[in-house]
Amino acid sequence: MEQMIYLDNSATTRPYEEVLSLYTKIAREYFGNPSSLHTLGMEAERVLTHARERVAAYLLCQPDELLFTSGGTEANGLVIHGVVQAKQQEQAHIIATTMEHASVYESLKQLEATGVHVTYIAPNADGHMTVEAIEQAIRPETVLVTIGHVQGELGSVQPIAKIGAMLARYPTIRYHVDAVQSLTKVAFSLVNIDFLTISAHKVHGLKGTGALFVRNRKWLRALYYGGSQEQRLRPGTENVAGAAAFAKAIWQTEARRRVEEGHLQMLQQMLWEGLEPISGIVRNTPMTGAAPHILNVSVPGIKAEVLVQALGQEGIYVSTQSACSTKTGKPSRVLLGAGFPLDRANSAIRFSFSYETTTEDIQTCIAVCKRVIPQLIEVIS
Repeated sequence: MEQMIYLDNSATTRPYEEVLSLYTKIAREYFGNPSSLHTLGMEAERVLTHARERVAAYLLCQPDELLFTSGGTEANGLVIHGVVQAKQQEQAHIIATTMEHASVYESLKQLEATGVHVTYIAPNADGHMTVEAIEQAIRPETVLVTIGHVQGELGSVQPIAKIGAMLARYPTIRYHVDAVQSLTKVAFSLVNIDFLTISAHKVHGLKGTGALFVRNRKWLRALYYGGSQEQRLRPGTENVAGAAAFAKAIWQTEARRRVEEGHLQMLQQMLWEGLEPISGIVRNTPMTGAAPHILNVSVPGIKAEVLVQALGQEGIYVSTQSACSTKTGKPSRVLLGAGFPLDRANSAIRFSFSYETTTEDIQTCIAVCKRVIPQLIEVIS
């Protein structure tokens, strides 16, 4: 196998060389603890402050509204558990969807075991949530609505701005958006949003770094203690090099987006037009209202894992579902939650692109799929 075509960018992205170089430089030359009072500590603090300012500038928020975390999972958990603890009320109710990422879903399940009530809203037939469904689920004890902006498996884009406008009429309810999959790919605004999660390794940064926008820290309770870092909401010595690399990755990806506007959408369209004629293949990603970097398809009758391995042997790397759920061996919880039948959920695979994906990559992928999928169908028929 000579070729390597990476189409699993929603799981993680290859770090930019410039980002790796910056990380190495910061880790080597600015290794002091930002909380230390000596020169090395103050230099590290300046680097961290600059990184925070750069990420905040992209999000259009204030630097002191931004917390660095170890990733999207920690940020999501901090919001979901922290809001409930901060409320300190006997009954708490949370509204989410049936399609949330495992870091949200598993946190909610843990809270349900402690007595917190959760309402899971299913999407409509095209994979989208409606404002009306969210509002109908609101109760007097509702404390949080948590919604993923871009569904990481299907690619459906949720109407977070419209949901936020509706929730503005309910000032006691906090609103959290997981924007890990939309960062630098689908535009969003922080208007009416109380908490927003992003992650570095989805935008060619490094694993182990994420960030959380917090409009008001009083709405959160820290989950653990031990220092005054990150406004006491996320104590511990900061990952200075990771934060600097995150800021670099965001702005470098944004620069590419501005130059290559429409590139991801073109790749998605090209891939689907190439795959659609293959007998037995069906599209799961909505035709409209979908993120440009994700295409989810099924070949009912072929197990997703079998197709992923077959493509992998050809040097084409795709995934079955969210990487955090892949090894369960179960059909996609997200697709089942979106109303897809079991055979579609069992056979769903996800192609996901970045600005580094080329048209040649897509053309090769189409050619391989046209050869491999009929062979697999023949075996099972």
